[in-house]
Amino acid sequence: MSCTDAREREALRQQLLLRSLWREAPEGALRGWLRETPAREQRSLAAYRSNGEAVAGRALATAFPTVEQLVGEASFVALAAAFWRAQPPTCGDMAAYGAALPGFIAADPQLADVPYLADAARLDWAVHRAEAAADVHQPPEGLPRLGTDAPEALAMVLRPSVLLVSSRWPVAAIWHAHRSSEADRFSRVRAALEAGTGEHALVWREGWRPRVLALADADAAFTTALLAARPLALALDAAGAEFQFEPWLLQALQHGWLAAVLPCLEFSGEEER
Repeated sequence: MSCTDAREREALRQQLLLRSLWREAPEGALRGWLRETPAREQRSLAAYRSNGEAVAGRALATAFPTVEQLVGEASFVALAAAFWRAQPPTCGDMAAYGAALPGFIAADPQLADVPYLADAARLDWAVHRAEAAADVHQPPEGLPRLGTDAPEALAMVLRPSVLLVSSRWPVAAIWHAHRSSEADRFSRVRAALEAGTGEHALVWREGWRPRVLALADADAAFTTALLAARPLALALDAAGAEFQFEPWLLQALQHGWLAAVLPCLEFSGEEER
């Protein structure tokens, strides 16, 4: 057997193994590929499945701590196992696994009695992404352009860790409450849920610490436009008359949201976020 044939055979064996683990392959599909009896084959597959579910569960618990607290540990283990079976990992980096969990939660009728759970998961995932985002150590590039160039000619680039989650639920309050030790930490969440108050949650990282801040509508509209690579003039238009640029810029500089101020022609808006 040539090296090419051996590689192709091994690739096929691995594909069959994965499909068997995820119950997509017919029963006994691995027979002839494994030197095991049918009974040992089933025990091996069961062990692999159990280990895969456990690894996926730990990865998801790391990425979605708020969701785990909201549903409880036992329910989260069951949720993670169901998600693993429905949407198994497609790459070896388990830190990248879980992007589809908010949608999976939203589509699950069993979780309909916790209507804010999917958006809490979206915020957890945004925080997880922010924690893994590329570092930017230097001060914002091109800041003096704000005093010389027209807004129509400029684009403001936010750092890779800056993300925004907008929800009809108080997701920022929920996130903070589950990280507080105060006795009345859930009172604000209850009041917001009763009032039907939604929130725009800005996510970023300061050093190694993730941050979450609830934004006003105008600030959220401005941030959304920047994240969509709109020119500064269009971002200001989207924010409306209530938006105050100077206080926003001061916050952006204090917290490290801003990466650069560039001429529009130099900014393609295609940077991966």
